[in-house]
Amino acid sequence: MNISYKQIGIIRTSFKEAKGTPIQPVASAESEGTVELFEEYSDGLQDIEGFSHIILIFHMHLVKEPKLKVIPFLDTQERGIFATRSPARPNPIGFSVVKLLKICDNKLIVRNIDIIDNTPLLDIKPFVPAFDVREAERTGWFEKKQLKIQTARDDGRFTE
Repeated sequence: MNISYKQIGIIRTSFKEAKGTPIQPVASAESEGTVELFEEYSDGLQDIEGFSHIILIFHMHLVKEPKLKVIPFLDTQERGIFATRSPARPNPIGFSVVKLLKICDNKLIVRNIDIIDNTPLLDIKPFVPAFDVREAERTGWFEKKQLKIQTARDDGRFTE
């Protein structure tokens, strides 16, 4: 089976390389960016202004090679890739929940962006708390590491 996706736009941010980029949207409270949809997809933005947050799904184009075990940014111990948020995945697909500030034609101005400039956009979905928020009983190895997220930054280990 051959699976392929079309790029529907491009994400523009002030982060020019992986190194130094926040590793999650919650750690990039003041960072703003622009999500530029290709013109042929702009009709799909109808009614999106009614949502305060959106989910961006994107291709992590700078990842050098997939790995099944990694040392994640918030830890010093090797972990299985599927127990991490590491970009070095078999399919380098990323997602970020960002705050939608305004829409100008085919451009969405967003805040809390943690994405590298010129990243290919694959999809946009509305964030709906009733669908997307769950009370987690456990968060694995992240449990004791979550407080580090505000200051954690990408060190370039997955793009070099």
